[in-house]
Amino acid sequence: MEITFIGATHEVTGSCTLLSVGGRHIMIDCGMEQGKDVFVNQELPVKPQEVDCVILTHAHIDHSGKLPLLYRQGFRGQIYATEATTSLCEIMLRDSAHIQEMEAEWKNRKGQRSGKKPVEPMYTVDDADAVMKQFVPYPYEKRFQAAEGVEVIFRDVGHLLGSACVKFFLSENGEERTIVFSGDVGNKDKPILKDPAAFEEADYVVIESTYGDRYHEKPQDHADTVGQLADAIERTLARGGNVVIPSFAVGRTQELLYYIREIKQRGLVRCNPNFKVYIDSPLAHEATGIFVQTDPDYFDEDLQAVLASGQNPIFFPGLEVAVSAEESRAINFDTEPKVILSASGMCEAGRIRHHLKHNLWRRESLILFAGYQANGTLGRVIFEGAEKVMLFGEEIQVNAEVSYLANISGHADKDGLTDWICSFEKKPDLVFVNHGEDAVAASFAEYLMDEKGFKRAVAPYSGTVYDLITGSAVILTEGVPVEAPKSAAKVEGLYRTLVEAGKRLMLLIETFRGRTNRDVRKLTRDIDSIIEKWED
Repeated sequence: MEITFIGATHEVTGSCTLLSVGGRHIMIDCGMEQGKDVFVNQELPVKPQEVDCVILTHAHIDHSGKLPLLYRQGFRGQIYATEATTSLCEIMLRDSAHIQEMEAEWKNRKGQRSGKKPVEPMYTVDDADAVMKQFVPYPYEKRFQAAEGVEVIFRDVGHLLGSACVKFFLSENGEERTIVFSGDVGNKDKPILKDPAAFEEADYVVIESTYGDRYHEKPQDHADTVGQLADAIERTLARGGNVVIPSFAVGRTQELLYYIREIKQRGLVRCNPNFKVYIDSPLAHEATGIFVQTDPDYFDEDLQAVLASGQNPIFFPGLEVAVSAEESRAINFDTEPKVILSASGMCEAGRIRHHLKHNLWRRESLILFAGYQANGTLGRVIFEGAEKVMLFGEEIQVNAEVSYLANISGHADKDGLTDWICSFEKKPDLVFVNHGEDAVAASFAEYLMDEKGFKRAVAPYSGTVYDLITGSAVILTEGVPVEAPKSAAKVEGLYRTLVEAGKRLMLLIETFRGRTNRDVRKLTRDIDSIIEKWED
């Protein structure tokens, strides 16, 4: 009876853990890494086809995004998740697969000109469709057998629609143990979802630590969050700018729509009460449809009351949806000040990058972050005060106001994580801390022991294995840093040289004011020739 840590160890994304019980292998999450990859993840100790089943805590891609790859590599077991998680994965995994295909197509189009070998996408839409057939949905609080010697219960953890902490009841050769995986613990007092719940006891707990060293700036109440967002919209629209919100398509977008509906109903934006709001994300549009159709029992009392009154809690006049690429591009040609919600939430991909390109340089616009920005992502770079960023090969000046909406995070902060694990009536024998940045995971483990009275708490690296019968380490590993390509610094240096050459060219062009028409035509032809040579 062993636990092997694979992904999201001293990192915030790429969750993946393996339980081995009586010859059965159960994977908990199969996530994709997002942002900067800090440590090398060890390979699975078993072949994909030897994994008996997967237990999925929730639908976010950093927990589910490699499921189609696992299927492509030979996995044919069942995937157990809540009903809402199953519904969300159906659209999210297809969307992720489409991105993989588009990126491969783009690389091959570029590579063909230089004679490079074709690349294959990580997985395809067909893989995503196929793996969805392996899903078996279960409701919260219903105990079921996932494999011989392994029974499971899902409990609402309030992070995302359908998200769960999971309790395992393990049995091997007459020995019985329990272990709880927190998944991603939700933030308290949020609209739409219920507050996170925990279990009463377990021998072991695996807990995330995304915000294990930080505290959310807490508004006094729900009305304060609405007021902050209303003020941000008011001051930006009043000066003629756009409010651009990088927003996760699933979860965060729906929460923001809930707030904006209330803002419009109460007339809190006085300078332009009929302001337009664009959802520029086909995935967010599909996810919003799932939220509206979900069993009301998934929602908190406030949202249930809104539904009972006959209102659509996330729809309002002035809401526009951009589905096609043409509709997306048209948003940036609309000069009317507006609110734009677009994915991805960390600005690593998707249509948000186009809206940043069109708004970052505008002093009147606002880039409003509403969620965690992982280390190494474009969102983190902008939020931490970069003066310039590169988008689509172009250097963009950051002149826009950059701000953060307090208490909008879907993750519990240090207090929330502490409350969650301290709510166990009996402290576990050992706590494993994962899903946090390197120093954060380690410091949170120390904090649990030094200040909260837990006997043992560790932050394992990828490849670490513990025996769950004895509670002792079988294999202890150290983090293996991911090495940057040796040519990366050289490439960056050459690029800076190119930028400087471009600046010298602009200075040269300025000296041509007043020169003869012959000289101007010749320089123009030379520049056009260079552009035609290198343009796609």
